[in-house]
Amino acid sequence: MKLLSMPAQAFFRSGQPAALAPAVTNRAGDAAVAVIRRSQSIRRRWRRDLPAHGLSRSAGGVLAGLLLAIGLLAGCAGKPDRVAVYQNEGFEANETFSRLFDANVEETCEAARRALLSQGYRLTTERSDFVSASKSFQPEGEVHVQIVFNVVCAPVGTGERLATAYVNAVQDRYALKKNPNSASFGVAAIGSLSIPLTASGDSLVKVASETIPAGPFYDRFFALVQRNLPLPVGSDR
Repeated sequence: MKLLSMPAQAFFRSGQPAALAPAVTNRAGDAAVAVIRRSQSIRRRWRRDLPAHGLSRSAGGVLAGLLLAIGLLAGCAGKPDRVAVYQNEGFEANETFSRLFDANVEETCEAARRALLSQGYRLTTERSDFVSASKSFQPEGEVHVQIVFNVVCAPVGTGERLATAYVNAVQDRYALKKNPNSASFGVAAIGSLSIPLTASGDSLVKVASETIPAGPFYDRFFALVQRNLPLPVGSDR
């Protein structure tokens, strides 16, 4: 029984990558060439060993062709291309990291400073229009997480009675790296020996850094800033 037509058998026996180039996509091109080269090697080995197993060379060519076809299908069904990170940046108005407040720049940044202090953040930089603070966490035994929170206050309008607070929080993740210490000393007959000591110089190594996306995290912060704003004259909280 014929498994493949004569043109197909001749096509697979040729095993030339150039003949398949127009049929593969750019994404699977390298994988297809690798599969073809591998199938060529197998085909040559089979054609050398087939007489010992009682099979004809034409049967070996058909089997090698089938293997090549299966490999190409597997290569084309590989993982899709990764999308670059910047492609997800929509710059949409409803995903801003800002909030408008009925207060001037100094009052808004002061409220932001008080909000961060009330939540255990340590101030690193503070000006009348800028506040930066950080807070450390240890969710696991050898994992350390730090959040760096930045607030920029900008005036709105000519009267400067309104201000917009722009916020940005970056989460840095650190892992504990153990560096065992060793001592070296010389021995005349042997040379230099290095012996590990029990003490170790452990250090934290940054393994990830990510800007916390807009959402409930910032909404809670803005609500706390609103509560820390000074009351208008003659009004109650």
